[in-house]
Amino acid sequence: MPQDNTVLMEGVQLIFKNFAGKESQYNREGDRNFAVKLDETVATQMADDGWNVKFLNPRESDEETEGGPQAYLPVSLSFKGRPPNVVLITSRGRTHLGEGDVEMLDWADIVNVDLIVNPYAWGPINGKSGIKAYLKSIYVTIDEDPLERKYADLDRSE
Repeated sequence: MPQDNTVLMEGVQLIFKNFAGKESQYNREGDRNFAVKLDETVATQMADDGWNVKFLNPRESDEETEGGPQAYLPVSLSFKGRPPNVVLITSRGRTHLGEGDVEMLDWADIVNVDLIVNPYAWGPINGKSGIKAYLKSIYVTIDEDPLERKYADLDRSE
């Protein structure tokens, strides 16, 4: 782990994407977040270090996965203070996404994700404490369809 206690994760898979911060059964309006699937070794190490590692509840119809339930790390995005570095990678190059643009990642066909999370130690609250993950930087490569690639060089009129 780097000296600043950030964690670099490369080639990860995102689940529960809510870059828009939409209200739902599991989310308050305005809370932008997603989760990163973790392998068993990384999950164990992060949990031992105090990170907020969670596990998917296996569905009855699903076969039990090898090694037990799938671990994941909830990650929050905050544009207050120092905003995260959010970069979209396409055949045209890279595009930095701001607060108003990040919601496009909720529906994008993602091919690869590399990211860095910052730790935020919280607590003790009601005798509990831990480390919450905040997004520092993310590079998201999307899968473009053949028409997007064909017309990628045309100027945009928006």
